[in-house]
Amino acid sequence: MIDAILNYNFMQNALIAAILASVACGIIGTIIIEKKLVMLSGGVAHTSFGGIGLGYLMGFEPIIGAFIFSIISSLSISHINRRAKTNSDALIGMFWSTGMALGILFIAFTEGYPPDMNSYLFGDILTVSNISINMMIIVDIIVIGSIFMFFNYWKAYLFDEEFAKVLGMPTRFLENFLFILIALTIVTLLKVVGIILVLALLTIPPSIAKLFTYDFKKIIVTSIILGMIITISGLFISYQFNIASGATIILLGTMMYFIAFIIKKV
Repeated sequence: MIDAILNYNFMQNALIAAILASVACGIIGTIIIEKKLVMLSGGVAHTSFGGIGLGYLMGFEPIIGAFIFSIISSLSISHINRRAKTNSDALIGMFWSTGMALGILFIAFTEGYPPDMNSYLFGDILTVSNISINMMIIVDIIVIGSIFMFFNYWKAYLFDEEFAKVLGMPTRFLENFLFILIALTIVTLLKVVGIILVLALLTIPPSIAKLFTYDFKKIIVTSIILGMIITISGLFISYQFNIASGATIILLGTMMYFIAFIIKKV
C-alpha cells in the first residue's frame, strides 16, 4: 500500500518536505526551548501572514513574502526591545496582530476570487510545491552549516550569555543571526502545519527529547528523529483517513509527548 501511495508525485513531495522540515525543526526547536523564545517564534509565525497576503497582492510566491516579513519582524523585535527596553511580550503581541491584520488587508485588496488561505493557516503537507521543497533544502543547509560550524559559540551563548560576552564573543551578532534562522525555519514549516500550529511542531519533539536527556547534541538529534516520525506518520494517517494533515501531525505529536511523559514517570 505504501508503494502505491508513493507513486503519486504529491506524496513524494510531501514525504521529502516532512523529512526536510524535521531537520530544521529539530535544531531550531531545541534552541527555542533552551533560550525561551517560544513566544517570539509565535509572533514571527503570525507576522509572516502579512508577507503571504503581500505575495498574493503583488503577484509573487507568497512564501517569499513570508520569508521577508518573518526576518524583518524578528530583527525589529530584537532591535526595539534592546533599545526601548519594552516588555518583549507586549512587543511580540503588537507584531503578531499587525502581521495578521496586514495579511487580511492585502488579501482583501487582491483582485479576483480571494485565495484559499487554509493551507497557510492550518497547513497542508500534501500541497507542498517544488519551490517550497527547494527553499526547505536551502534553509536546512543554512541551519545545519551555521549551527555546527560555530557549535561552541552557540552553546556558550545559549547557556551563559553573560559569560560569552566576557569572553568577547559576538553575542549581538549571534542573537540577530539566531532570529533570522528562527524566521527561516518557521516559514519552511508553514506548508507542513500552518501558522496556527507551527509552534507545536517546533516545541513537541525537543520537549519529548528533554524528558530523557539533557545533552544538547543528543536533544537535537533525538528531536530530528522524533520530528520525522511524527510528520511522516501524520502524513500517512491524514492521507489514509482524508483528514487535515497539519492537525493530524500535531495531535499525533501531542499524544507521543504524553505517552513519553507517562513512560518517564513509570
